Amino acid sequence: MIRNGQGAADAADQSGLGDRRAVRVWCDGCYDMVHYGHSNQLRQARAMGDYLIVGVHTDEEIAKHKGPPVFTQEERYKMVQAIKWVDEVVAAAPYVTTLETLDKYSCDFCVHGNDITLTVDGRDTYEEVKQAGRYRECKRTQGVSTTDLVGRMLLVTKAHHSSQEMSSEYREYADSFGKCPGGRNPWTGVSQFLQTSRKIIQFASGKEPQPGEMVIYVAGAFDLFHIGHVDFLEKVHRLAERPYVIAGLHFDQEVNRYKGKNYPIMNLHERTLSVLACRYVSEVVIGAPYAVTAELLDHFKVDLVCHGKTEIVPDKDGSDPYQEPRRRGIFCQVDSGSNLTTDLIVQRIIQNRLEYEARNQKKEAKELAFLEASRRQEAGQVESDCDL
Repeated sequence: MIRNGQGAADAADQSGLGDRRAVRVWCDGCYDMVHYGHSNQLRQARAMGDYLIVGVHTDEEIAKHKGPPVFTQEERYKMVQAIKWVDEVVAAAPYVTTLETLDKYSCDFCVHGNDITLTVDGRDTYEEVKQAGRYRECKRTQGVSTTDLVGRMLLVTKAHHSSQEMSSEYREYADSFGKCPGGRNPWTGVSQFLQTSRKIIQFASGKEPQPGEMVIYVAGAFDLFHIGHVDFLEKVHRLAERPYVIAGLHFDQEVNRYKGKNYPIMNLHERTLSVLACRYVSEVVIGAPYAVTAELLDHFKVDLVCHGKTEIVPDKDGSDPYQEPRRRGIFCQVDSGSNLTTDLIVQRIIQNRLEYEARNQKKEAKELAFLEASRRQEAGQVESDCDL
């Protein structure tokens, strides 16, 4: 198994423990529509110990407590395993985290974000481990959530996102591209994640290609980074004994040119972190040119260029974006074996949009009720203390 996306470096980390027992950390969740917020939570959790185990709930459990998941449990298991900070995945983890679960996997404590997770009857799913002092909290990543992403995708269903018809609202977005003082993405209409160099450093390995490694270049939107992307990158990674995979991510404007509608759902900064979190990727080119040029190939000393089985859209001038790597004889197409695309994910949301909207409303209502109950409990405790 590729541990933490670091290979030999991880073995060194473990050997550096000496006589100290490894600290085992537990995380659990739905991990539906995995995004960089999930990855950042797992990165923080892994930093609190030496070995990270992630429990993923079943479709049945999620449907019972929250509503229907977007991805199947098998898809969600594989997505979590692809995150480079994860050492082990436990399938069908219980929705309520108990001391029995922590003990079963020899975990010292569990880690969760500073948001509320409730059962169908409104109970805190971490109540037992909190009371036992085996609970740690990490910072929630601001600017993204599964609920938010579902909302962005539902914008695609509106008539003004049809290529046949562009309303004044959509045209206003298009005309304002690149000059949005409020920091809003004109394609999604939602606030952009505030990227920092520190966040990129936290996600990046920072390692350059070593002698003997094969440099493989792939490029695309990698929007809503999903299991189809993971399957492709895993296949690419297996093409060499010692691969160094570089993923080129296109600018938002470029993605919108060849995908249309309101794509990309996630902006370039968000897509960068999503791809950097994948254990099969060594480096990311932020804002890569659409055409794979001789300059790019020479700069990164690329040995092989790969593309999936999806359609290759011509460049703006009608030319083949892979003309140069084809000429050099270093281009190949890789069949991931997956038919999942960003479009299909959006279609899943559209087909079940009423259920997803109801799920989100239900979740918000439960959280408000929990917060109100907690506020009343605290107020009652204050009154009791005053009486004393």
